[in-house]
Amino acid sequence: MRTAATHDIPGAPAGDVADSSRPGGPSGGRTTAPRRQARRSSGGPARSTLILAIICISYFMVILDNSIVFTGLPQIRSDMGFSETGLSWITNAYVLVFGGLLLLGARAGDLFGHRKVFLYSLVVFSLASLLVGAAQSAWWLIAARALQGVGAAVLAPSALSLLTRSFAEGQARNRAMAAYSAVAGLGAAFGLVVGGLVADLISWRAGFFLNVPIGIVMMVVAVRFLPETERRGGRFDVAGALLATLGSTALVLGIVDAADHGWTAPATLLPLATGAVLLALFVSVERRAAQPIVPLRLFASRERSGAYVTRMLYMGAMIGFFFFTAQFVQSVYHWTPLQAGLAFLPMTLVNFVFAVRVPRLLEGFGRPRVLAAGVVLTTVGMAWLSRLDLHTPYLTGVALPMVIIGAGQGLALAPMTSSGVDGVSPEDAGASSGLVNTVHQIGSALALSILTAVAATVSTGHAAADIAARSATALTGSAVLLALAVAAVLTLIVPARASRK
Repeated sequence: MRTAATHDIPGAPAGDVADSSRPGGPSGGRTTAPRRQARRSSGGPARSTLILAIICISYFMVILDNSIVFTGLPQIRSDMGFSETGLSWITNAYVLVFGGLLLLGARAGDLFGHRKVFLYSLVVFSLASLLVGAAQSAWWLIAARALQGVGAAVLAPSALSLLTRSFAEGQARNRAMAAYSAVAGLGAAFGLVVGGLVADLISWRAGFFLNVPIGIVMMVVAVRFLPETERRGGRFDVAGALLATLGSTALVLGIVDAADHGWTAPATLLPLATGAVLLALFVSVERRAAQPIVPLRLFASRERSGAYVTRMLYMGAMIGFFFFTAQFVQSVYHWTPLQAGLAFLPMTLVNFVFAVRVPRLLEGFGRPRVLAAGVVLTTVGMAWLSRLDLHTPYLTGVALPMVIIGAGQGLALAPMTSSGVDGVSPEDAGASSGLVNTVHQIGSALALSILTAVAATVSTGHAAADIAARSATALTGSAVLLALAVAAVLTLIVPARASRK
C-alpha cells in the first residue's frame, strides 16, 4: 500500500498531507479529528515553514544533548568520580540506546503514525532530561542518559519521516533537508556553547533542565500543526531490534574494556566476540523476517549503502573531535566551560554560512561534488587540528582548523542525508529514516570507544601533557576515519550517481 504523502502527489503543496481516511479510503470514510484539523490548518508555504520549524527545533534538542555534556565533563568527573574511560559512558549510554532503538522507533512511526509517536517521544525525552539534571550519582546519570536515548530513538526517525512526507522531492526537499542537516551540525557545535555557558554561570545540570520548557512548547505546537501520516498494518520485529542493540552495546563494551585490560584480555575479547555473533544473528533474522526492522533491500542501492558507510565514519570522527577538543582547551589552556564553548564559534559560524548555501550549490554542482568537497575539507581540517601539543596556539592551531572543519560539515551533511533516504519506496520511508540515524549514532558510539581506548594508551606522566597527547592521538584517529569516508564517497556514491544520468 502506498502512503498518500506529499511527494506522491504532483503539484501538492508542501506540508499538505493527503488524507487516506476520506470516502473510499482505507477507513471507509471515517475521518479522524487530527486529520480534519490537518486539512483545516493547511496554509501552503507558511504552514510548510511552521512544520519545518517544529521538526528542526525538536531535532535540535536531540542533537544538542549529544554535545551539551562535553563542556561539563570536567565538572561531572569531579562531582561524581568518573574515571577517564568511564566518562565516555555518559555519551555512550545516550548514543548506544539512541542508535540501537532507532530502527524500532522508526517502525513505531509506521505502525502508529509518525505524529503520535513524535509527541510521545517528546514526553519521554523531556522527562529524561529532567532526570539527568537531577542526577545524584554516576549510575543515576548514566541511566537517565539511556532513557534520553529512548526518547531520541523515536523522535529522530519520526522527525525525518515527517519531513520527507511533507516536502516534495526536488528543490523543496533539498531546502528542507539542508535546514534539517544544518540543525544536526549547528546543534552539535552550539551545544558546546550552551553547555559551557550554563556550566560556567550556573551548573552543568542547567543545560538539561532547559529541555523541559522547550519540549512542552514543542508538544503544544505539534498537536496543533503537525499532520498525521497513514498507519500501516504489521508488527514489531522485536528480535531484530534486540539483536541490533545488544550486539552494538557488546562491541562498545569490549572496546571500552580494552583501555583498562588490553586488547587480548578475556574481558575485552568476550564482549567483542559476543557482539560480532549477535550482529551476525541480526542479519540472519532480518533475511527471514516477514516484516524486518531493516529491510535488506535498502542496501541494494550502491548510493544508499555508500551514504550509510560515509555517515558512520564521518559522524564517528566528529564526535571524537567534540569530545577531545573540548577537554583539550579546558585542561591545556585552563579555560572555563564558557570559554571552551565559545572556542567552537569559528566552526559554528562557518558551518551555518555554508549550510544555508547548500541548496544552491546542489543545483549548480550536483550532490556528489558537494558531498565530496565537504568530506575532503573536513579531513584536511581534522589532520591540521591533530597536531595539537602543549604549546599549540589557539588561533593557528585550533581556530583555523575549526574554520575548515565547519565549512566541510556545512557542505557534507545535507547531501549525505539525502543520499541515505532518496529513492526508497513509501513503505520503506520509516526504515530508511531510522537507518540513517542508526548509522549516525552507532558510528559515533563505536568510534568514540575506539578513540578513547587508543588515546588512553598514551601517557607522559603530566596531567596537562597527557590530555594534549591523548587529544592529538584521538584526532589523528578521527582524520583517518574521515580519509576512509572520502574513499567511500569516491568509490560508492560518486559512481552510483554518475550511472543514474
